[in-house]
Amino acid sequence: MKVYDGSDVRNVGLIGHGHSGKTTLAAGLLYTAGATNRLTKVDEGNTVTDFDEEEIQRKITITTAVAAVEWNKKKINLLDTPGFNLFINDTDAALAAADAVLILVDGVAGVEVQTEKVWTFAEKYKVPRAFVINKLDRERSSFERALESIHSIFGRNAVPVHLPIGSERDFKGIIDLVRMKAYMYTPGGDGKGKETEIPADMAEQAQKAHEVLVEAVAEGKDELMEEFFAEGTLPTEHIVDGLLAEIRDDRIYPVLCSSSLNNIGSDLILNFVNEFFPAPAERGPVPGRSNGNETHRQIKDAEPVSAFVFKTSADPFAGRVSFFKVMSGCLKNDANLMNGRSQNGERLSHIGVPSGKTLQPVNELHAGDIGAVAKLKDTLTGDSLFEKNAPINYPKVELSEPSIAYAISAKTRQDEDRMGNAVQRMLEEDQSLRFYRDPATNEFLLAGTGQQHVEVVVSRLKRRYGVEVQLQSPKIPYRETIRGTADVQGRHKKQTGGHGQFGDCWIRMEPLPRGAKFEFANEIFGGSIPRQYIPAVEKGIIEAAANGFLAGYPMVDFKVTVYDGSYHDVDSSEMAFKLAARKAFKAA
Repeated sequence: MKVYDGSDVRNVGLIGHGHSGKTTLAAGLLYTAGATNRLTKVDEGNTVTDFDEEEIQRKITITTAVAAVEWNKKKINLLDTPGFNLFINDTDAALAAADAVLILVDGVAGVEVQTEKVWTFAEKYKVPRAFVINKLDRERSSFERALESIHSIFGRNAVPVHLPIGSERDFKGIIDLVRMKAYMYTPGGDGKGKETEIPADMAEQAQKAHEVLVEAVAEGKDELMEEFFAEGTLPTEHIVDGLLAEIRDDRIYPVLCSSSLNNIGSDLILNFVNEFFPAPAERGPVPGRSNGNETHRQIKDAEPVSAFVFKTSADPFAGRVSFFKVMSGCLKNDANLMNGRSQNGERLSHIGVPSGKTLQPVNELHAGDIGAVAKLKDTLTGDSLFEKNAPINYPKVELSEPSIAYAISAKTRQDEDRMGNAVQRMLEEDQSLRFYRDPATNEFLLAGTGQQHVEVVVSRLKRRYGVEVQLQSPKIPYRETIRGTADVQGRHKKQTGGHGQFGDCWIRMEPLPRGAKFEFANEIFGGSIPRQYIPAVEKGIIEAAANGFLAGYPMVDFKVTVYDGSYHDVDSSEMAFKLAARKAFKAA
């Protein structure tokens, strides 16, 4: 693949609810642009962006995949993202590299739960967005009904720029409302429409939809509104310029239509991306921090080189593969950059343009472009890379925490020896995972966003690294607590032949809110207990709480205040007061 200037690059996230057709749309766009020689399908397990064995078997996207297409002298980096809730963290991370998004909406189901979730990601990154009402060839599909669901959730700023010609199995064409042209398609063909006249029975409907679009565009600028009122319409070039500004200023969300399975509308979507979505530099400077201070970096070749790693994949043969966006400068092959987190140097050898699971080697990548490189020593998702004399750290992606944990154990001794390293590789790839030992039960726990998420990890451990593990429900680390307040005395007195032991303390125990753990307060006045013995009282309480008072489980979420006591000049000691505190705890 040739090297493109940043002004000719478009980074587009494909987002939406699961099964809305993102991967199939990516397959159609790749085929129409000539990046593949056939129209691949999810059901056949041969798509470019769903190449992982787990994705092929489950027929869902689990991790973000990147594929580049060349269309009309521009390069479009497609980021095909997961749509199911358990894997949605990967979508969040991917949008850190996107400069615009296409939100796919099922023409049958309309807006669904995860449609709203991924919209919040687009809001967070403030990326321009457009809707694609997909699957319009399906039975019971309806462009109008899907559009109304978009309006009800996201407002009337969603304005159609396409109208479908035909419905359900008769959907075979699209009207471009910007230029008022119609295109007819061969279902399952190359995705390139044949220009034709707008059908006579749709002329009135198309004209009304065109007027709605023109009015929405005109509202963005006073001079356009004046022209619209004077002429009743706008020339095509003014519609294009106005729509371009409205999209990039987040005031209009265009609505397109397609059948990704039949490859209807792919060329119009590619044209739309090239014409109306911004190049990376047009998004403005990117904020970051340098030497503890806030700063920013322009997405230009003239700036020092920097990159942001938005995804990591673990391959048993290629090793760790880091996917990055060049945030500034022109990144040359074999460049030496610093990692802002580890403060270690990294040599980026054999950089390439990702296309699913393959990398196409390039000698350089310009500011704003997306690339990948294998075998960086100490670089993980969320890391920033930069020239040593021009440091900058870009904001990390904050992902949701795991919601379920399983006890994990190796099936054999051989698996046990390899399990730790294999799981570590998975942690590098998936930052939604946690792997740790529970000190209360001594079990190793693997935590993820849901059961299916953890099962995918277990399957990958076996498939990639030959490590078989078994999952079990974790042992419950019970805890004890109190519900009321108690004032008690703990008195320890022991007389022996020599020095005796004496410690006397009064404590107040009271409950704390869930998760507060333990608090200790000292309200001794007048020296009834010398200052040097107060830590011994706290230590005695902590030691006693470790074994609880009901069933031997640790006690948590309580506060102890020591407020009175007595001591002996000769017989008192730290040990005596620690034992006195333990007796007070048991008496409570």
